[in-house]
Amino acid sequence: MTLRPDLVPVSPATRVVTCAADEIGEVAADIVATIASDGVLGVATGSSPLALYAALVRRRAEGLRTEGLRLFALDEYVGLSTDDPRSYAAYVRSVIAEPLGIPAENVRVPRGSTDADGAAYERAIAEAGGVDVQVVGIGRNGHIGFNEPGSNAETRTRVVELDESTRRANAEHFDGDLTQVPTHALTQGVATILSARRIVLVAAGSAKAAALRSALAGPVTADNPASFLQRHPDVTVVADPDALRENR
Repeated sequence: MTLRPDLVPVSPATRVVTCAADEIGEVAADIVATIASDGVLGVATGSSPLALYAALVRRRAEGLRTEGLRLFALDEYVGLSTDDPRSYAAYVRSVIAEPLGIPAENVRVPRGSTDADGAAYERAIAEAGGVDVQVVGIGRNGHIGFNEPGSNAETRTRVVELDESTRRANAEHFDGDLTQVPTHALTQGVATILSARRIVLVAAGSAKAAALRSALAGPVTADNPASFLQRHPDVTVVADPDALRENR
């Protein structure tokens, strides 16, 4: 595991930790564990943070208290029920909340199909005191949450149309059938994500390398929404060498 400040020439507030793929979860869990007893944790879904959640579950078995965590998910598909195993509500429940002993009343996932639903989610985050640590991944096109290219820094939780590349990447969870993948989602906005006190970005694999390079060292632009993380005062990127290969 190596701290690589040389990989972030644009934003000295961002630190990059490069480690083996099988160490990413443990490194990220070190950060989340600092708020595990009663903090507000923003959770991403998908494959990138799975190792982090598994590490937290192992630590809970070893005595880490996690049942006091309050969870706020980044996004949810429009049109899927909370019981649909492909929904992010189901993911958060089965992968994070239940294994960590977090009661259902402490778990929030965006629900609805209107911007008014997004405004209600914003209020819920504010009423919880804001997010202490926000976990994010990065899409191949630079999206964070479901903030697709074109999303600006002022966006808040809202309904978005998903880019076709995002839908194709997620089709594996829908039997490989693109027609089954929802076309819209309710997502936290860029400004919502940036309001977290601390952000942890996890990435693995060469497929994320180009987007990660642009996010870390390129211009801050809506063409790569992850690049707005350069404006945040406390970001830690935990990634394997393949994800960072274009940053060398």
